[in-house]
Amino acid sequence: MILTQPCEGLLVGTTSVLHANNAEGGQLVDASYDGTEKSIKQEHPGDSVRPIDHKQPVVLELSQEEQLEQGPNSVRVAGDMMTSPARSLSPANECADQNQDEKQDQDQDGDEQCSDQYQTITGRCNNRRRPWLGSSNQALARWLPAVYEDGRGLPLGWTPGKKHNGFALPLVRDVSNVITGFPTAKLTSDLGRTLMVPQWGQFIIQDLVFSPEFLGDNDFHMSDSSERDSTGIDADCHTTCARKPPCFPIEVPPSDPRSKSIGDCLPFFRSTSAPSNNRSHVREQLNVPTSFLDASMLYGSYNFMAQRLRNLTDPSGLLAINQVFRDQGRALLPFDNVFPDPCQLTNRSANIPCFLAGDSRASETLEMMALHTLFLREHNRLVMELKRLNPHWFGEQLYQEARKIVGAMIQIITYRDFLRILLGPVHYARYLGSYQGYCYKEDPRVANVFTMVSRFSHTMMQPFVPRLDSQYRASSPTSQVALSNAFFATWRVVHEGGIDPILRGLIATPAKRNQQNAMVVDELRERLFERVSRVGQDLVAINLQQGRDHGIPGYNAWRGYCGLSQPKTLAELSVVLKNPNLARKFMKLYGTPDNIDLWIGAIAEPFVKGGRVGPLLACLLGKQFRKIRSGDRFWWEKPGIFTERQREELHRISLSAIICDNTGIATGVQRCFRNAKHPEQFVSCRDIPRMNLSYWQGQ
Repeated sequence: MILTQPCEGLLVGTTSVLHANNAEGGQLVDASYDGTEKSIKQEHPGDSVRPIDHKQPVVLELSQEEQLEQGPNSVRVAGDMMTSPARSLSPANECADQNQDEKQDQDQDGDEQCSDQYQTITGRCNNRRRPWLGSSNQALARWLPAVYEDGRGLPLGWTPGKKHNGFALPLVRDVSNVITGFPTAKLTSDLGRTLMVPQWGQFIIQDLVFSPEFLGDNDFHMSDSSERDSTGIDADCHTTCARKPPCFPIEVPPSDPRSKSIGDCLPFFRSTSAPSNNRSHVREQLNVPTSFLDASMLYGSYNFMAQRLRNLTDPSGLLAINQVFRDQGRALLPFDNVFPDPCQLTNRSANIPCFLAGDSRASETLEMMALHTLFLREHNRLVMELKRLNPHWFGEQLYQEARKIVGAMIQIITYRDFLRILLGPVHYARYLGSYQGYCYKEDPRVANVFTMVSRFSHTMMQPFVPRLDSQYRASSPTSQVALSNAFFATWRVVHEGGIDPILRGLIATPAKRNQQNAMVVDELRERLFERVSRVGQDLVAINLQQGRDHGIPGYNAWRGYCGLSQPKTLAELSVVLKNPNLARKFMKLYGTPDNIDLWIGAIAEPFVKGGRVGPLLACLLGKQFRKIRSGDRFWWEKPGIFTERQREELHRISLSAIICDNTGIATGVQRCFRNAKHPEQFVSCRDIPRMNLSYWQGQ
């Protein structure tokens, strides 16, 4: 069954939208940043920081123009864009007369800021009829109505012992231990996929979605104001296990090996709520980046940040680079100036700060640092080559043209290479297929459910970061760095060989294979961020807790949404999972399949043929990526975005070529996501096809 319905009756209204723009936006962001930094200094006088502390604040203000645009008839996000699962459409169904639709769009549009040439940094004006649709800093979309304990904002599991569908929900830490915990001996590598697969997945997630944690006193909205501390001060989730705004602590059960006393917990901050003008006041969450695959993790999602990332001392359109350190003569990301800085805590003697990038999560892992650095260099390489071909171009045109090409590269690698091997050929064709053109009626917004399903990559992570020498050997004592010693370790990039060994490790090391008896490694489940916080976090428990915090409906609701069977009994669940033992574990924990948290149920499903996700993930991922592509007026394949000859050249790009052009790596693979045997299946960088930029000359 095909669930995408791109062009019939979708856009029935818009939702609350937030944005920061130009100088005014910069001032608001500055003020927000200063306020956040002051509060952090007061809350964390010691060395322990929460990883969220170094992330960029967002501007939670609606402009008068935006309020007027929404009008009294705008509908709430919970139901405005939902596609009926009962309707089955082919991917070929698009707008009936696309050319006429676009002409009408242009005729009706009177906004001078809208452009046909370049995507705005905020994503504004991508859709001419709904200029804010898909732009940064707005509420996530809902494909199914939110499910809260009180119907408005309290997450399921907030009230201990309260039943849902006749059963109390299990503690998320219990689910983590029982379903995903496994001894290292059971770990199996995926001989068909490299570690670049989960890393690319995380890289593009930074482009598409970031729902920030609680930001301040006015951010949190509870249905019962009595939940707030009597002093009016929000609780410090680091020091309390009480359920007080903004804390939704992860309770550690007494039987847990990590339990030291009754009432132990792991800290958890609820996601910030998005302002809403709907009368029901159902809690929605915010998405900071644009919903378009536009490389916003490199360039930023609001204008103030975009300007901060540029080299303003040079009129050539370059991105700023590190002024203190180099990587064998090549550029590194510039340093940020956050406080407290978790990166400095990972090695006090080195004292290397976090890096600055378009997404504040760029410094969380060594692999993300490597990919961000790689594409920073690629932007600057493109700028210099375009300048050589077009010496008459000003810096702004060079910047925008390079940004446009990099955005196309991200789109091509994701859809042509990554999604095909993730979804498998059958499900790729079912949910995505070939590009059918832009449709202004499509809703490209990232859905709230995507904040969960996009985390499939956590099951593919090895417990270490491989760093290989020029012969692809693990020849150094630090060739394998435990994940727990690699989070926020910017000093390892600066002082331990740069990004080349990391990239070699990603393309020459198999990913972990997700198995029903070995889902997530303990480096993520027991020791996440342990070097920068008071206690090691559990990524599985965080995923489950956040799903409840966001009001994400359960496993069976989404199975039904995708036209899949909805198991009700142990026998039926055993058939779906093809594993009676695992089904019994789920039933013992949850009582009914209806209560199974979406993320854990989805990752437990057997893979679809040729893919690395189950049928539910294939459906939800395929649906989201189809919407992102169909609803993007600047999609690289859309006529008029690039010339026909330029599109032909863009077809030649590859992640392998980008690595060869911007590192000291001399040999690589043709396809970075599929395992290749070294040295037999590795080739010289000279033999990897390149794009000919001469077709951008004189444009």
